[in-house]
Amino acid sequence: MGNNLIVNFTPTGMIPTKEMTPHVPIIVPEIVDQVLEASELGITMVHLHARDSQTGVPTYKKEIYGEIIEGIRKYDPELVICVSLSGRNFSEFEKRSEPLFLEGALKPDMGSLTLSSLNFNATASTNSPEMIQKLAKTMLENGIIPELEAFDIGMINYAKYLAKKGLIKPPYYFNLILGNIACAQANLLNAGIMINDLPEKSLWSLAGIGNAQLKMNSIGIAIGGGVRVGIEDNIWYDTKRTKLASNNSLIKRIHTIAQANERKIMPASEFRALMNMAPGNGSYGLKR
Repeated sequence: MGNNLIVNFTPTGMIPTKEMTPHVPIIVPEIVDQVLEASELGITMVHLHARDSQTGVPTYKKEIYGEIIEGIRKYDPELVICVSLSGRNFSEFEKRSEPLFLEGALKPDMGSLTLSSLNFNATASTNSPEMIQKLAKTMLENGIIPELEAFDIGMINYAKYLAKKGLIKPPYYFNLILGNIACAQANLLNAGIMINDLPEKSLWSLAGIGNAQLKMNSIGIAIGGGVRVGIEDNIWYDTKRTKLASNNSLIKRIHTIAQANERKIMPASEFRALMNMAPGNGSYGLKR
């Protein structure tokens, strides 16, 4: 992928609450402000989750996603934007796919596609073969690129199956997420096996859940990959869990590690070109 570092910023997620950490952005203006602050520091893309402004619980509503995207693109029309299509809280295809039908200046560039069902500590993310294929087909039809989420090596194999069926097209972008309790654990062997098994023409970022975030990010930077980083995956700055992280502090630490490894942050324009994506600035999703 060259030597520039993909930084995939995950500011909110579905789990962190204000009671857990005051630093997590929940309402639209908070999310927009933190994404724009991160963009000024230097990121490649953002992985968005929307929350209900009254309750703070995750929502699939395209209107809320649209408000977030509009707020970001008003000041940064080039940043690559991915919307979450998570199956953790919503089981109906109509709900999960709703953000994919935003159009024009609000169209997302990418949509997350978890490649199998899995268990988290207290909840399940249900992703049936039918659901995965319907989401992939909808993205293909709408010119939106899947952000392929793999929590273990079997999910990578399922991506290859989707490719054989023509439901996803190269080049591919993978988030390799390690350290979840029921999936691949965050160590060098599991990371290496997953990276080695990726299909040709794949870009990838390495992520770790909780205390594993810093370790997996550091490995990703050291071996030439990208990183996924943010409060979504880890609310703590230190592994002893004595200091809550802010999104800014996590991104600044990535910059420090990247600089030590003589790697520059990949600009959104470079990622767009590598992924055959429209150039931004009013034109989004897959290049037509």
